Amino acid sequence: MDSPALDYLNPPSGDAHVSPPPRPYAPETRVTHVVFPGTTNHHGTLFGGEALSFMDSAAFIAATRYCRRKVVTRHLDAMEFSRPIPQGTLVELVARVVKTGRSSMTVLVELFIEQMSSDHRELGCTGTFVLVALGEDGQPTPVPRLGA
Repeated sequence: MDSPALDYLNPPSGDAHVSPPPRPYAPETRVTHVVFPGTTNHHGTLFGGEALSFMDSAAFIAATRYCRRKVVTRHLDAMEFSRPIPQGTLVELVARVVKTGRSSMTVLVELFIEQMSSDHRELGCTGTFVLVALGEDGQPTPVPRLGA
């Protein structure tokens, strides 16, 4: 049975107001995935392309949340794999807007590896993505300055 206190969009009658959960820190996004067999190679580790897809998606979410506009990936600067990412582990992607330009945002994405049965985490790979905000006309549009 659902708890009425958890459904802030449809509060039970009689409740004056139930507050929504706090908004995440805008320049940072965290996303978690499980490394399932269908995403691994013949070594039983995550395909590099799958890791790149996870990371690009996290960068997209972080940039979108930051500027609240349409965004596209413009550039992938450096992608570095520190260790293999085994099947059956959890991966947490931490994506942070670390720099802004006129219409661009540089997003650092770190992929952490966690065993399901342990608190231990290790950095598996990092990547730096540049995304550009687009206006209604499909052209680059200004984004807020970081820290402004």
